[in-house]
Amino acid sequence: MLSKLFGKRKLRIYAPVDGVIVPLEEVPDPVFSQKMLGEGLAMLPTKGHIHAPITGTVILLAETKHAIGLRSKDGTEILVHIGLETVSLNGRGFTVLVKEGDNVSVGQLLIAVDWDFIAANAKSIITPIVITNSVDRQIQFEGSTKGIMGETVLMTVFVK
Repeated sequence: MLSKLFGKRKLRIYAPVDGVIVPLEEVPDPVFSQKMLGEGLAMLPTKGHIHAPITGTVILLAETKHAIGLRSKDGTEILVHIGLETVSLNGRGFTVLVKEGDNVSVGQLLIAVDWDFIAANAKSIITPIVITNSVDRQIQFEGSTKGIMGETVLMTVFVK
């Protein structure tokens, strides 16, 4: 019995930016609020840029620089989508500092963001953090309402 509890691998997902933690259901976009891309939560950034929420590999960089996908060693895939309807900005407001295939560590700067520009030119700066293969995972939300980049654990993920 104890080996079942302690033998399960777990992955901690940290806040990628400082901000207010928001349930995914409250994101004003049905793709996220209805969890079409997977389970997760969102952050309303208050300061800083987007940093790696896990140690893993960059597996996706949106051509328009508004989203990044990461995969951990256990295969958990995470999408960080910066703002809503930011694809229409065509990369303006974002400076990507990594490339697909790069290995990254928790807290590593991934994308510098001009939040003022995003706020003025997109629907919202709310930033969903979604586990795209959450069907194969058990997710424990930590319940915090404020996140500090690289310090606050947002979710703990267990491979089923």
